[in-house]
Amino acid sequence: MGVAKKRHDAAREHWKEDPDDHDFPAASDFLSLLFPESEVATLVDQLRGATAIRRKAKDLLRAARLELLLETDPEVQRDLKKVAGGERLSPVLLVRPPVGAPLVIADGYHRICASYHLDEDAEIPCRLVGRQ
Repeated sequence: MGVAKKRHDAAREHWKEDPDDHDFPAASDFLSLLFPESEVATLVDQLRGATAIRRKAKDLLRAARLELLLETDPEVQRDLKKVAGGERLSPVLLVRPPVGAPLVIADGYHRICASYHLDEDAEIPCRLVGRQ
């Protein structure tokens, strides 16, 4: 089996069903830089209860208007090593912005980039909530 085939297979099978517990406080910390604290608490509660959806890494990066981080980025490297070692990554946490504004990746930017390097078309499990 070739390296490309192995990377493709790993990309399709490297996601957990549910976010890790520590992802929610991390999302809260990030969101507190963008939104009032009262709104942050509501968004995080909604993320905890949101149903998972799946989206491609390339689409998430475009919607968020973020650059793809290089494979040499330390956090991306860490996630790629996890996948290579058989670990599954935590789904990403997203906040849908008002129309025309970029998607907010509350937690998981490095994981999205790592997944893109494995297979840009692989679908990533996400929890997506909208702002009221």
